[in-house]
Amino acid sequence: TTAVRAEAEVLEKPAVVEKFRKDYRQPNYWIREVQLDVKIFEGETKVEALLFCELNTSVASAGAELVLDGEDLKLEAVELLSEKDGAAKPLAEGPEGYELTPEGMVVRGVDGLSSFCLKTRVAIEPEKNTQLSGLYFSGCMYCTQMEAEGFRRFTYFPDRPDVMAKYTRVRIEADKTKCPVLLGNGNQIEKGSCADDDSRHFAVFQDPFAKPSYLFAIVAGDLGGIEDSFTTASGRKVKLAVFSEPENVDQLDHAMVSLKNSMKWDEDRFGLEYDLDVYNIVAVNDFNMGAMENKGLNIFNTALTLARPDTATDGDYERIEGVIGHEYFHNWTGNRVTCRDWFQLTLKEGLTVFRDQEFSGDMGSPAVKRIEEVRLLRARQFPEDGGPMAHPIRPESYIAMDNFYTATVYCKGAEVIRMYQTLLGRDGFRKGMDLYFERHDGGAVSCDDFRAAMADANGRDLTQFEEWYLQPGTPQVEARSEWDAGNGKYTLTVRQKVGAGQAHLPEDKRREKPMLIPVVIGLLDRADGKEVVPSRVLELTGAEQTFTFDGLTSEPVPSLLRDFSAPVKLDYPYTDDDLAFLAAYDTDSFNRWEAAQTLGSKAIKEAYVAEPGSPCKLPIGFVDALRRILTDKETPDLSLLAYALILPAESALMETMQPPIDPVRLHEARGAVRSAIASALASEFKQRYEELSPAPGEPLVIDGFNAGKRRLRNVCLGYLAAPKDAASLALCAAQFKEARDRGCMTDKLAAFGHLVEMPDAPETGEAVQQFFEDAKGDALVVNKWFAMQAGADVPDILARVERLMDHPDFTLKNPNRLRSVVSIFAGNIAGFHKADGSGYAFMSKMVLEVDKLNPQVASRLALAFSTWAKLDAPRQAFVKEQLAVLSAKEGELSKDTFEVVSKVSKAA
Repeated sequence: TTAVRAEAEVLEKPAVVEKFRKDYRQPNYWIREVQLDVKIFEGETKVEALLFCELNTSVASAGAELVLDGEDLKLEAVELLSEKDGAAKPLAEGPEGYELTPEGMVVRGVDGLSSFCLKTRVAIEPEKNTQLSGLYFSGCMYCTQMEAEGFRRFTYFPDRPDVMAKYTRVRIEADKTKCPVLLGNGNQIEKGSCADDDSRHFAVFQDPFAKPSYLFAIVAGDLGGIEDSFTTASGRKVKLAVFSEPENVDQLDHAMVSLKNSMKWDEDRFGLEYDLDVYNIVAVNDFNMGAMENKGLNIFNTALTLARPDTATDGDYERIEGVIGHEYFHNWTGNRVTCRDWFQLTLKEGLTVFRDQEFSGDMGSPAVKRIEEVRLLRARQFPEDGGPMAHPIRPESYIAMDNFYTATVYCKGAEVIRMYQTLLGRDGFRKGMDLYFERHDGGAVSCDDFRAAMADANGRDLTQFEEWYLQPGTPQVEARSEWDAGNGKYTLTVRQKVGAGQAHLPEDKRREKPMLIPVVIGLLDRADGKEVVPSRVLELTGAEQTFTFDGLTSEPVPSLLRDFSAPVKLDYPYTDDDLAFLAAYDTDSFNRWEAAQTLGSKAIKEAYVAEPGSPCKLPIGFVDALRRILTDKETPDLSLLAYALILPAESALMETMQPPIDPVRLHEARGAVRSAIASALASEFKQRYEELSPAPGEPLVIDGFNAGKRRLRNVCLGYLAAPKDAASLALCAAQFKEARDRGCMTDKLAAFGHLVEMPDAPETGEAVQQFFEDAKGDALVVNKWFAMQAGADVPDILARVERLMDHPDFTLKNPNRLRSVVSIFAGNIAGFHKADGSGYAFMSKMVLEVDKLNPQVASRLALAFSTWAKLDAPRQAFVKEQLAVLSAKEGELSKDTFEVVSKVSKAA
């Protein structure tokens, strides 16, 4: 029987349904084995699937219906195969066979069998797939993205992570000329020309490990690549390959080096060895996410794969290393042990982010990496926790799972994993990891299973620690101290303001209970800055606890929440002198940076409340602290100094302020403080900039030390460019030329970013033209060209952004290109939050337009409105107006965008 009809044309749109963690139920059938035959033709791909099904007797009885997910599939055949002789029995559409639903297919005609093989054949159109979910065509290749729910756009299947099957035979067939490279999960076991058409060829892959459908992948295309090998600790030789479009092969070396470093690090740190004979990475230009850990066949966004000194910045190199590591580490934390359901996403992502953070720290500087992590957490995750989209790291419900690949699940999730290590120690954490793999290798498990392994391996009761998985919002901690000089006793009282981080949420979303919070502290001697009490973990379990330190000769300065030991907001009444002291002498690198940040925050807030137009006066202690940092010649890691000189981001500042907030006024206050610092330390910035400038003929080296030199030099350039006068213009133009000559994208991009903020200067016009011409069509470099201009702090930025979108190289269909303009504009404080509401109207229009092409990207654009409840009244009114426009389109919106718009609209 052949049923030729396109579901998308015949069936109604699936209803918007909210799913709840409490409703988890195992499926009626397990899929034990999968065989696939994928035939790729121009304009249409045929997918034939054999599913070996087994009744799940724990929840279902013989004759239970088999529920398969499916979306945008053209069904051609459904057959039941005899286990005895393989004879096919066609199933007809109807109550005795199968029924198509808006969500997929329900099969009822299984003759009461407890095990059987179901065969389906569908046709799909990857060339028309602008959602970039499932199988789609990008540039020179066909590729897949199955996480979270893309496999249902490829074939009918119970597309959920607890259904783990062995893919014993995956045959891929395509045209030899168009797709000379064919790749799949696991090991290649067969290849050759097609017997019926010599212009086509095939390859067959087998993955010996059971996996959920979201880890399935294929690639077929005209690719170039590099090869290498890695010998594991047990002596197995693994073939490594990194693929890209042929013209980008010379940008793959760093990815390969990063992969080999990752494999060695995971063996050394966690005793985890790679388990297949081959490991492939493919770089794709059109990609919604950063990268994907498909078993043995990672698919990466080109932005996180390709690097050459003249096309990529030091930051790009560092991100590539971290993400290569992240996807490799998923082989154990995500693939070998996966999630029971999508509510448990942080089980694999929070854990693996923590692992990639530790890896990056070991490859470079742990202190610098920690600062970068917390800067990101405060700029992205704290606002998320403080807004209408707040959710626990393990969400309780969702409409579109794609909306929960969030900073909370990833970044806060990693902080929760880090707290296990802080509480248990590094050795205790490793014991917990070993027990976790011993118990659950090959399984689909929950966050509770991970917590139990950590507890059992260390003999600890971690029941209260579950609150980190249950509570949304950023916890708030208050510390106060007393000094008893007569007895040499220092008393620290620490209080958690239970529920304070959830006050903005509806009552049904709150869970107000004390949490287990590790607060690492040290005490410093005021006279010489030496530690009188080294780092110690205080376990805050109640609403308020007091800790006493005896035997001291003078009142110490407390260094609190060292290394940011918990993702909380800490309140302690430090004086400016205390903060200047800690910025200079704290033995904890993170808290030295934190003290400088706190001084900067105080200065910006004072400028924010000052009379408009009044001169910005900086506290002497703050200026002196920055001068010490700027002229420090003893700290070897110059990135630490660079980050200490960068003022806190507006998004992080807003999380520490009481609404209503005028974001443009805050931005201007930050700019005023920045200009005042530039003026007060002009000679010091100039001297340090010159000291860090490369000598004529000095080779360009990509490593941590030289990245630190460039980072500090470019921070100095930023302050020197603050006046936007003739001298700043000349300095930026000179660095731009020097960097072009040296082939250094880091320095070139830094100078370009300042030049575009002086848009009418002839030097800027020339730089804009040169930067674009230098790109020679390299998509990632062109993205940088767009992004710097879209992010420029200039009065007419919206008009400039609209002109950029008229550029022939701009497209809404490529996520990287779209983000380089539209998403960057959303972060342009003065442009997006312009007082007339034009920025909001523009973003609303973009959300509607992009939602028709790519719902995942559109829903993320809609998140730009999530801070509206913190804004001043006029801006709130403008945002509400745009949210009403979006809400009125409810019937047309994707479920991804509908979920964001509906939640953001309800913000209080």
